[in-house]
Amino acid sequence: MQPNGCFLLHARLICNLPNMNDRIEKCIELKAPVSRVWRALTDYREFGEWFRVKLDGPFVAGRASRGHITHPGYEHVKWEAVVQKMEPERLFSFTWHPYAIDPKKDYSGETPTLVEFRLEQTAAGTLLLLTESGFDKIPSDRRLEAFRMNDGGWTQQMKNIENHVAQTS
Repeated sequence: MQPNGCFLLHARLICNLPNMNDRIEKCIELKAPVSRVWRALTDYREFGEWFRVKLDGPFVAGRASRGHITHPGYEHVKWEAVVQKMEPERLFSFTWHPYAIDPKKDYSGETPTLVEFRLEQTAAGTLLLLTESGFDKIPSDRRLEAFRMNDGGWTQQMKNIENHVAQTS
């Protein structure tokens, strides 16, 4: 059975779940065990490889994670997220300021969005469900652009993690 909003394409589960403009939802079935996907999400070095970010240290629940983006054209962008939950092989979540790319702007007064990665074991491997919520709290002058850019960004990141776990399983 496929989650609502998902379809099979070339034996690959693809999901662009319907949203209410305050959240982005994506899912993909990865051909890797839950333990492997969990490591790709929560080991800061592995996360950095597929997400294209150089992080200063490990993810720790309740603490800030800092670093900088390594994706070409975005090297000037600092990474900062606060890890919310790390429930082994089930849930990894953090808050951050979406599409916070202007080095001259202070985003600290904005309410961050919540990014959640949920894992479910499937017969073929792992269903990875990504949700970023809270766009309705982003200032209206940048809400639409942040939503649009992160929606496209998460589509690419789902492909990135798929390729990463396939190459390093």
